[in-house]
Amino acid sequence: MIDFNKTPLIVAIIQDYKTREVLMLAYMNKESYNLTLEKGETYFYSRSRKKLWHKGEISGCVQKIKGMYLDCDGDALLILVEQSGVACHTGKFSCFFNEIISCNFQKSIIEDICGRILDRIKNPVKNSYTNYLFSEGIDKICKKVGEESSEIIIAAKNENKKNLIEEICDLIYHILVLMQNKDISLKDINIKLQERYVIEGNKKEERK
Repeated sequence: MIDFNKTPLIVAIIQDYKTREVLMLAYMNKESYNLTLEKGETYFYSRSRKKLWHKGEISGCVQKIKGMYLDCDGDALLILVEQSGVACHTGKFSCFFNEIISCNFQKSIIEDICGRILDRIKNPVKNSYTNYLFSEGIDKICKKVGEESSEIIIAAKNENKKNLIEEICDLIYHILVLMQNKDISLKDINIKLQERYVIEGNKKEERK
């Protein structure tokens, strides 16, 4: 566990629990650490002001704890949070937006769409179709999933490949909206797919 007598201040790396995007880095002392555990929201120690601070106490952009992990040396925390609003005082979602060296990493288009949907939830845009769906609620979202599924069947029966591809894309988008509405992440889907097609596949091989 954490020995605050040995290390009075520990590093706290804050990460979005859905997207795994690193949001910020701060410091905790024993008191702020205990408050974080007790309240279920992040509390830090400001080295410049030499006082405790509750993330979001002024802005309202609180961080609800979803998971917490201690490193091997017991002097750094990785905290997974549900971020309300933005994490950075500049108005950016993450504090890490100043690019020095680009890693040229590209997310899959599905991950990118999920990120955009999540951003619309946190930062609504006027006349956004995504925000319209969320404002209408689960009944409207489910209706659209049903409509797009029917349109896929029609396109498939009509032997129209181009139209079928378009309808499949529409369905995928609405399913991703439904997932966000029900707090289901791509990670949840990946885990279940691995259980079904990797673990179960290995079991079948063993039975042969």
